Amino acid sequence: MTSTDVRPDTATGLSFPPGFTFGAATASYQIEGAVDVDGRGPSIWDTFSHTPGRTHLGHTGDVAVEHYVRYPQDVALMKDLGLDAYRFSVAWPRVLPTGAGAVEQRGLDFYRRLTDELLEAGIAPWLTLYHWDLPQALQDRGGWADRDTALRFADYAGVVYDALGDRVPHWSTLNEPMCSSLLGYMAGQHAPGHQDAVEASRAVHHLLLGHGLATQVLRDKGADHLGITLNFTPMSPATDSPADVDAARRLDGQQNRMFLVPIVTGEYPADVAADLAAAGAPLPIEDGDLEVISTPLDWLGVNYYFRSVVQAVAEPTGKASPFIGAERVQDLEPAGPTTTMGWGINPEGFTELLLRLRDLAPGLPLFITENGSAWPDQVSADGAVHDPERVDYLLRHLAAMTEAIDAGADVRGYFAWSLLDNYEWARGYDQRFGLVHVDYETQVRTPKDSAHAYAEVLRQHRDGV
Repeated sequence: MTSTDVRPDTATGLSFPPGFTFGAATASYQIEGAVDVDGRGPSIWDTFSHTPGRTHLGHTGDVAVEHYVRYPQDVALMKDLGLDAYRFSVAWPRVLPTGAGAVEQRGLDFYRRLTDELLEAGIAPWLTLYHWDLPQALQDRGGWADRDTALRFADYAGVVYDALGDRVPHWSTLNEPMCSSLLGYMAGQHAPGHQDAVEASRAVHHLLLGHGLATQVLRDKGADHLGITLNFTPMSPATDSPADVDAARRLDGQQNRMFLVPIVTGEYPADVAADLAAAGAPLPIEDGDLEVISTPLDWLGVNYYFRSVVQAVAEPTGKASPFIGAERVQDLEPAGPTTTMGWGINPEGFTELLLRLRDLAPGLPLFITENGSAWPDQVSADGAVHDPERVDYLLRHLAAMTEAIDAGADVRGYFAWSLLDNYEWARGYDQRFGLVHVDYETQVRTPKDSAHAYAEVLRQHRDGV
């Protein structure tokens, strides 16, 4: 079964291993709203989104989709879809409004209520500790460019585990540290909006250090299903010229290998460390750090959306790149159809990635923690939301995943991104990734055709069809 053999209007032809986990994913700042409720402190995304010119039309997450109060309705939607699991993130500034010190129990109480609602519905909670909303108070002290933030993250992990460890079985430290470091501190496209190679390199290392320290804290407290979520973008050279091949190596190094390899092996890739040092932004490694970063995990979260084709150019592109020392490397426009994000559609790249991870991280089970696409969804006259492009994307990527499984990739679960239309970071409310449509004026939820298609995949899997 290949990704081209699946009929776009049906789940027929897909099969998955016994015990496979199906879920959907969200992130705190993108859905919760209630940014000044129950003692929550400001995050870097509150600051960034309220800074003129930073986000699409000045959109903020102040209201988002009101999940903070509508979570029972949202859990009911998950149950209707037949989800096994729900991946969500905790907002650090809800729990520790200044990033450290006094704990805000009202914030923890929200996650207790959410978790209890999930368990009552028979849905397993998968908790991510950090999905980009760093407390602003910590950013004021240097953010992830400051080593102390890694220590504060470990403290925060312990606080959350003490509150929820008795009811949450699945734990992830970070979501996409590549974005937190390189988009936030190098490209300036995400909070905190800096463009500084030295800060970016320091943020890379301190995020990974924080991950390792938090993993040790969680393990010591009894957690037994620990992971991290990384976003992977396969990088292909535009030609076989040495310059293009080296451009792809450089970007693959910082996008993919720089985060995975030290976790798995306890060493940064030598070529990546050399690239950063040559750019004047060496990784700030101290004795013992790499041993901490490589603290053993139980699973690896994989986020995949698209692949990139890159080429070397003679002159600096003039565009803000998230990659350090990559001023003379550019992405080519995707060939073929794109999503409204401008991303190409390449399920074959998904298969190739999972097989690569099989080899780079042997023995580490994989869970697809994000995969999805944005389209210009609207409620039709019949009251439904017809999104055939997303249905096609979903089914073809599920098929591509099963190809990898058949070839030996140890993939044990899939979380669609996203459960709900939501606040898409700097793109504001302009991009819709949800299986469920949200009218941002009324907050009415409407499951899309893709939600029904996904539910059918899950039903057939459960029924052994």
